Amino acid sequence: MIITGLFATGGMALTNPSSSVPPPTVSSIEYLVVAGGGGGGGWQGGGGGAGGYRTAAEFAVSAGSPITVTVGAGGTGQSAGSDNAYTNGNASTFSSITSTGGGRGGNFTSAGLAGQNGGSGGGGSYNSGYGPGSGNTPATTPSQGNNGGNGNQGAVYLGGGGGGAGAVGGNSAGTTAGAGGIGQQSSISGTATYYAGGGGGGAANSGSGGGGGAGGGGAGGNVAVGVNGTDNTGGGGGGAGAPSNSGASHAGGGNGGSGVVIIRYADSYAAATSTTGSPNVIIASGYRVYKFTSSGTITF
Repeated sequence: MIITGLFATGGMALTNPSSSVPPPTVSSIEYLVVAGGGGGGGWQGGGGGAGGYRTAAEFAVSAGSPITVTVGAGGTGQSAGSDNAYTNGNASTFSSITSTGGGRGGNFTSAGLAGQNGGSGGGGSYNSGYGPGSGNTPATTPSQGNNGGNGNQGAVYLGGGGGGAGAVGGNSAGTTAGAGGIGQQSSISGTATYYAGGGGGGAANSGSGGGGGAGGGGAGGNVAVGVNGTDNTGGGGGGAGAPSNSGASHAGGGNGGSGVVIIRYADSYAAATSTTGSPNVIIASGYRVYKFTSSGTITF
């Protein structure tokens, strides 16, 4: 009798040379969720607050269920010479995690407005009646952002800086508008990068606009348009200046930068089974990294 499949010629046991074990499905990930930055104010206006910044590891995920990812757009800066309804930044989300958009900066025109609350608060206008907004609104633990800074109605009219994820917005001083608050640094993408910097305040022509906070915050203008926040960082837009303390023909505030959502986990786990929204996918330093710059989904 001939026996097949158990022994080869010479009595050697056969093995399956093509057998392999598929990598396991991931059950927890690390995330960074940054919202859109707020728009900058006009007429020696405050800088826009940075978008909310939230990050953590060991966030549980389940296999087979699509997870919604929303990347918030930046807020619109105040138009030149106009009292238009400029806006806060928009929220970004990953699953149950929400980062709040940055607050718009304050302005003092016929429709004067204070800096608005948000992930980080917008800077105040030069008029103390239109002060800065509060950050970390609604409250999260750890905090998602900081308050905006105060403007100044002295010899030179100056706006306050928008809050950043890492520090409050700067108060104006002397002839210099408040600088945007610094953001927070993360290496989740594989490269150390600052996110969620506040926008600088605007100044009249004899003053200096405030610098933008590290993390994409736009600089404030003096007789110039505020600089836009950098997209995919959540930076606030810079406040605008005007030719004189009267505010006549003020320039426009900068737009806030859009947000970003990044997740990663060890590359020993299987790749996501599907994604939408065209995230950038890389393997770096032992991690699978998914960077969303537009809204979509991910399924593990």
